[in-house]
Amino acid sequence: MLETKPRDVQVLPIGIDTTIVRSRSWARLRFEIEYALAKGTTANSYFIQGDKTALIDPPGETFSQIYLEALQQRFDLKSLDYVILGHVNPNRAATLKALLEVAPQITFVCSNPGAKNLRTTMESEDLSILVMRGDETLDLGRGHLLQFIPTPNPRYPDHLCTYDPQTEILYTDKLFGAHLCGEQVFDEGWEIFNEDRRYYFDCVMAPHARQVETALEKLAELPVRMYGVGHGPIVRYGLIELTQAYRQWSKQQTSQDITVALLYASAYGSTATLAQAIARGITKAGVAVESINCEFAEPDEIRTAVEKAAGIVIGSPTLGGHAPTPIQTALGIILSTSSSNRLAGVFGSFGWSGEAIELIEGKLKDAGYRFGFDPIRVKFKPTDVTLQLCEETGTDFAQSVKRAKKVRIARQPASNVEQAVGRIVGSLCVVTTKKHEEISSAMLASWVSQATFNPPGLTVAVAKDRAIESMLHSGDKLVLNVLAEGRQLRKHFMKSFAPGEDRFANVATETSENGCPILTDALAYLECTVNNRMEAGDHWIVYAIVDNGKVLNPDGVTAVHHRKSGNHY
Repeated sequence: MLETKPRDVQVLPIGIDTTIVRSRSWARLRFEIEYALAKGTTANSYFIQGDKTALIDPPGETFSQIYLEALQQRFDLKSLDYVILGHVNPNRAATLKALLEVAPQITFVCSNPGAKNLRTTMESEDLSILVMRGDETLDLGRGHLLQFIPTPNPRYPDHLCTYDPQTEILYTDKLFGAHLCGEQVFDEGWEIFNEDRRYYFDCVMAPHARQVETALEKLAELPVRMYGVGHGPIVRYGLIELTQAYRQWSKQQTSQDITVALLYASAYGSTATLAQAIARGITKAGVAVESINCEFAEPDEIRTAVEKAAGIVIGSPTLGGHAPTPIQTALGIILSTSSSNRLAGVFGSFGWSGEAIELIEGKLKDAGYRFGFDPIRVKFKPTDVTLQLCEETGTDFAQSVKRAKKVRIARQPASNVEQAVGRIVGSLCVVTTKKHEEISSAMLASWVSQATFNPPGLTVAVAKDRAIESMLHSGDKLVLNVLAEGRQLRKHFMKSFAPGEDRFANVATETSENGCPILTDALAYLECTVNNRMEAGDHWIVYAIVDNGKVLNPDGVTAVHHRKSGNHY
């Protein structure tokens, strides 16, 4: 199994004077929502050897030792001239410090916000830093005249892409990546990566869709042969298709009629992680997110986002018993410019106390705001359970905002077509899942159909805003519990569950061989593995292969769902 493989470093030439150094983790690396598929990841770094040499995007401290060993076996680090950073975060500090120990002559190359972050992260003002603002170049010789394109977004305000005209490689750092680990360095058969790349986009890029569109415009004129991504396979064979997909996915977000302003600051990264999970839940429900990192935003940007937003969510760490100054400024803008009839939410992380969360909640409450969810308070780093709670909370909040804005179409008598579609009768089932040991979920489903005989397979239509959706990706396990006639189980799973609520409270279950819950009062069950999924309007069509199954009640009659129409209200 992948999880049993040790971390390693894969080194391969990919172009003229250019080598990729891929640090590989075969198991899940971090507690962030974009890693939730648990397919491992690669931290991709690149070495260019012209008359001068440059190293692009060294990995985080998880890989420091094996990465430096691999570099020193193949390159003379005493002659390394530049280290180019697509973004700076504290996780890279250990690797950068170790590099400086063996190569003190290094000059760091980054954006202006990156330079500020780097001095803070490295706890040193005495660093050799070359700042690239967008029109400068760096000549390594032998045709490697590097160009730099700032592509900032709220999560990565220092994000910088690097283009090498000699190899026509665009080093994109966080753009166009995917968190999965494998032997493939390039994306041959690129279609198999579509699901992982879409999930990565939805988690990392969708909350910043407006900035992604701006980045795509900046990069459009470059004659690019491949994307040297920060994570996953290099994009070469599917480059045109992935670029078009990014444009389409971004457009889907920016064209939404309803927006939630998500404002946050993050001292050590935990609050930003919570913000990302909440944003993921909001976008799943068909509501756009204007995500703003208040540490790097101008007051006018915050004011504009707040004025047009139908809902406001604000997150803060607690520093010295208070919210940091950027959050206090943002809160002041909200209270002075935003109407209190908008739905609000508050979240945050803290080390020893969480006064900032109570402070923000109290100020909003005093101003007359209604809250879409109870404040989310997380001590230290979030867990998988916390991230699932945040995602479900974001989805519920978005649905509440939509109801408040009255965007749902007024119910009209069903047309003849809708009435006819409603006569399609499906067996009533409950899909159950379990993931990462602690997270379980369930969904009442009637859009279930057998899809294949060999292997035996079925499809389930899952609405994009369902909590269980994020647990039904390729490789995930599920149990399809076929219900018998009767209303007890049906009634239980028809109700709305609060974020994080136990779907199986007071329900008789046992654990299947694949680890998912079996409803022991069901008519029958099928243990399945998700093989593929297809986007279809407001649903995902999930195709799963049946691995095992059993009839629990031979004398029971299958429950079916009769709908009055093919429309949903």
